[in-house]
Amino acid sequence: MKYALVVIGASLGGLNAVRTVLAALPGEFLLPVAIAQHRRADAGDALQRVLQESCLLPVREAEDKWPIEPGTIYLAPGGYHLMVEGEHFALATDDPAADSLPSVNALLETAAESFGARLIGVVLTGTGRDGAVGLAAVARSGGCAIVQHPGAYAPGMPEAAIEMNPKAHCLPLDKIAPYLVQLAAE
Repeated sequence: MKYALVVIGASLGGLNAVRTVLAALPGEFLLPVAIAQHRRADAGDALQRVLQESCLLPVREAEDKWPIEPGTIYLAPGGYHLMVEGEHFALATDDPAADSLPSVNALLETAAESFGARLIGVVLTGTGRDGAVGLAAVARSGGCAIVQHPGAYAPGMPEAAIEMNPKAHCLPLDKIAPYLVQLAAE
């Protein structure tokens, strides 16, 4: 398999966008998926439960030092940055370079360091610029950069990602999961 990990980042409007992407992935989708969705520290496990209802793959909140396993969806816990260290996850509560918590940039940048050209990075709806720098790291490392465009509920994050990554694959939301399935088959 050419790719080894998918990283998705989202903020405002992200629940529906992430749910749309995950619901369209088949049960035999083998790539692990790590998600940084901006949310409060006291958000609890509601995001996990809602996403699991519409997803055929297991959805888990990542824990520190967990190995990255195929066919599993991992969520950054509320109040933590989710990062990648080699073939494992790491959690942190502070990152001076982070724009938001959990930080899309922190997840994308550390995943790019660990997986290089075997990484697929996706920036979905959201305000602000979180994810743009991280997606640039994915592109520099030879990975695949995807941006939800046009029609994002909140276009700030996608527009910033496209500005920094003009060669990113810009896809409508309903075309992202089919494209991920196609890439996973390579």
